[in-house]
Amino acid sequence: MRSVYFRILNRYHFMKSQTTLIVFVVLLLAGVSAQSQTVAQWRGANRDGIYHESGLLKAWPAEGPKLLWETEAIGNGYGSPMVWNNKVYVNGEIDSIGYLFSFDLKGKLLTKIPYGREFVGEGFSAGFPGPRSSVTIYNGLVYLCSAMGRIVCFDAETGKEIWAKEMVADFGGMLSYFGYCESLLVDEKVVYCFPGGMESNIVALDRFTGNVVWTSKALADNVAYTSPIIINLPERNLFVTMSKNNLLALDAKNGELLWAIKEDSVKQEGKYCNTPIYDNGFLYTISGVDYGTGASKLQLAPDGKSVSNVWRNNNIKNETGGFLKVNNNLYVTTKDNKLKALDTTTGEVVDSLRNIRGSVIFADNRLYCYTDNGNMNLIGFTDDKMAAISKFKIEKGTKEHMAHPVISNGVLYVRHGKALMAYQIN
Repeated sequence: MRSVYFRILNRYHFMKSQTTLIVFVVLLLAGVSAQSQTVAQWRGANRDGIYHESGLLKAWPAEGPKLLWETEAIGNGYGSPMVWNNKVYVNGEIDSIGYLFSFDLKGKLLTKIPYGREFVGEGFSAGFPGPRSSVTIYNGLVYLCSAMGRIVCFDAETGKEIWAKEMVADFGGMLSYFGYCESLLVDEKVVYCFPGGMESNIVALDRFTGNVVWTSKALADNVAYTSPIIINLPERNLFVTMSKNNLLALDAKNGELLWAIKEDSVKQEGKYCNTPIYDNGFLYTISGVDYGTGASKLQLAPDGKSVSNVWRNNNIKNETGGFLKVNNNLYVTTKDNKLKALDTTTGEVVDSLRNIRGSVIFADNRLYCYTDNGNMNLIGFTDDKMAAISKFKIEKGTKEHMAHPVISNGVLYVRHGKALMAYQIN
């Protein structure tokens, strides 16, 4: 009887320990999920246009997916909306003043916070008013860069301004003809920015205080319109961006210039907008439509201190739509109004679709292409070839269809100038 009792007792303790372990794992996974949801930034978690969603619609009704809500109150601008902690954040310009807006997931306006003078331009650039960049949200803090070069850190919950810096006044930055366009890159401790000054060309700021961590003269080159990336290597982390004339990499720890590659055909105002993509030792870039040297694949040295060219395709250029690396292909829209797939091994075009030009993102084995004429296209794959599935027209909004779409929790967010729309796609 005593042995039976101890067997039952041991069995109880085993089951209790197993239950405790299961609870611990569930809480750990929940913590990881919660942590991943606290970072929202330009073109997704890795700045590569990939949205890690599942269970999305494989096709849309003829009229498009269900419209959950819309607003036409966000002012002029080209920045994508960001979703964090059940709120949607977006920036816009109204009567030359920039505002940070937040909405709940049903489209109710929660806050409208002014952050200073915003870009209205002059001459030709006056036709493109408003911020160019998207906000970055990192662990409860919102980081914003106006097209005039004002960097502001807000508390995401209260909207309180925590600190601010002026890239022109504080760092000798050079305001370009179309203003500053980079969506700020933020890591655990630092906010990186590109004022473009002769001495403080690229700057790292403490993300909690705005204090300078380091400044780098880099190449003392003017800014382009590119949002940078961080490449994490065993030996060092690299800050990689595009200046007016060069693709370059700095040591993210201290701002030391590691290497640069001249884009010798960039001629006008740093017209280079596409964020580079890094994957498994290789760096991919695509230059602007009228300038630059096209698409390229570069091999990064294991220590990050040098790069070498693998291939270059001078015929592949894209204005502002970004590009994707999915499996063994790059996907990008080009000047001849085609969506093209490039083999990453050779750089050759292996597939294309006609009458599609604009921004492109990826989720749940589908390409989402928001074109310059306002069509939202859903593109799938048949026998590894692209196949147009569905499309609908974005009717609301103002000016160009240039803001990149965003997908979060089964909702497709589309910004068209003063209008922001949320569509149910799961």
